[in-house]
Amino acid sequence: MLALRLTRSAHPAVQARRLLVAAASAATGFLLLSTLGHALAHPEASAGSLLRLAWCTVPLATTVHLALAVARTDPGTRPRPGLAAIGLGPARLMAVSATTTALSTLLGSMLALLLFLHLRGDLTGMPFDGAATDFLAADHPLPLPAALTLLSLVPATASVAVAVSLCPRDTLVAARSAAGILAARPSRQPAGSRTPGAAQDSAPHPPAPTDGTEEPPDHLPDPTALPWGAALLATGLAVEGYASRTSTAAALPLPTGLPTAPTAVLLGWTLTAIGLALAGPGLTHLCGRLLQTARPGALRLLAGRGLMQEAARIGRPLGVVCAVASGAYAVAALYDPADPSSGPLTTLGAAVVACCTVATLLTTAVEARQARADTTAALLRLGAPSKTLRIAAALRTGALLSLFVPLTLMVAELASLPLAH
Repeated sequence: MLALRLTRSAHPAVQARRLLVAAASAATGFLLLSTLGHALAHPEASAGSLLRLAWCTVPLATTVHLALAVARTDPGTRPRPGLAAIGLGPARLMAVSATTTALSTLLGSMLALLLFLHLRGDLTGMPFDGAATDFLAADHPLPLPAALTLLSLVPATASVAVAVSLCPRDTLVAARSAAGILAARPSRQPAGSRTPGAAQDSAPHPPAPTDGTEEPPDHLPDPTALPWGAALLATGLAVEGYASRTSTAAALPLPTGLPTAPTAVLLGWTLTAIGLALAGPGLTHLCGRLLQTARPGALRLLAGRGLMQEAARIGRPLGVVCAVASGAYAVAALYDPADPSSGPLTTLGAAVVACCTVATLLTTAVEARQARADTTAALLRLGAPSKTLRIAAALRTGALLSLFVPLTLMVAELASLPLAH
């Protein structure tokens, strides 16, 4: 009931983001149901149906990523001082956020089921003169348990991801303390003979912050992520280049309308995408450092420090957007407009992935703006002009574009070379 009340009384912008999650869930659910329809219509092609289901993991992952970003920017479920006194501590708010995410994704899944049944003709007759019969299996009975199982993938995965990501730290600290107490219980010591280390372990831990902000170390990106990301990126490009020289490589068909590629090329694309996502925070942090080089003034210091502070938050969505953009550029360069094999499901899947990644980046930018709201208010109180803050924001955006746009184009050109021959 609390989750329903918070959902109903939220700000219109928050409601719009939740509806965006519901729309992404509906599109992903429809793609999953379409794989079931293909399996029912073509029982002899079980391998092709499994391949279609495997390709649905890409829009599923981007939808869950978007749901997680929206949950993190929800002001109604953010820990604030005083809420714990009425029973709304961080753990309870985490549960409320996971429930709200489940409600949004369940709404999308139900819409997907209604649209699927409508196109099959199970509700009001066959629409569009039966044009969707091929991939919806309108002449076969729909196994409802299988359909509901597929539709539950998005709500279950999204709610679990939100619960794990927003789990309060004091819960983890308490679990570790309990594990330490249980491990030390067999060693019986006489009363009054506790060691200083045991006394230190039994001391109460400082309470976790309840203002919804993260501790300063969490804003710093993992120093090992950038080398690992660069290594995976280089490995992926090398695998793609090697596959382009091997004419006997086994081919793995892509979704309808996309060129057939060797399995090694797809493996290289996957490694490249993971490398970009891992390197994103480090590259963002590097942009902030470069802004502050060569005798910076107050404006460049403000913009650079802001980028370094937000690197861990916006870097990974930036890397994911670069990976998706490079893949879209490579596919667009090889796409033949005269090829009639491009189906609506391929277009829908590509649209879900592109829209979810861009929406996740924009939502994360909103989260970063909320996180620096206190700093912005303090600067305004000290007399900083609003124009200076806008110029600093433009500098941050320009620095990111000057690094990530050429990187995306370079990766896209290298990724398209194996399929161009």
